[in-house]
Amino acid sequence: MTEDTACPHCGGTVRAHKNPVPTVDIVIVQPGKGVVLVERRFAPLGWALPGGFVDYGESVEQAALREALEETGLRVRLQELLGVYSDPARDARLHSISTVFIALADRVEEIRGGDDAAAAAFFPLTALPALAFDHASILDDFTRKHAKRYGL
Repeated sequence: MTEDTACPHCGGTVRAHKNPVPTVDIVIVQPGKGVVLVERRFAPLGWALPGGFVDYGESVEQAALREALEETGLRVRLQELLGVYSDPARDARLHSISTVFIALADRVEEIRGGDDAAAAAFFPLTALPALAFDHASILDDFTRKHAKRYGL
């Protein structure tokens, strides 16, 4: 989709592309404990996987490491790519495309909510709360394809 806008320098017409916004989500796993979820501080409220927007000049891997630390206090090691989720309806605020990683945390006792997460905690896959966005679907994919390998 393109839109015509005014050039801020010359006032002429510039064709601008309206693209989906890149995001990341991280399935942080701990064998025997479950996965990390964060309680969102801002709308849409509720529990979600840690994650957020990719900053300009940042790789998706760097964004995942940064978001995990900001929202959970955990330094993580990315293990593998779970998938890319791009349903235009996955986030009611805007069209986003999320690159989702599976990660392990080094010092799980340091878990805490931070940045735009009011709280962070481990949840067993069998006792998940209602989840925001398409995160229930993401965790269904994780459970079906990877949970046993990660001791869950």
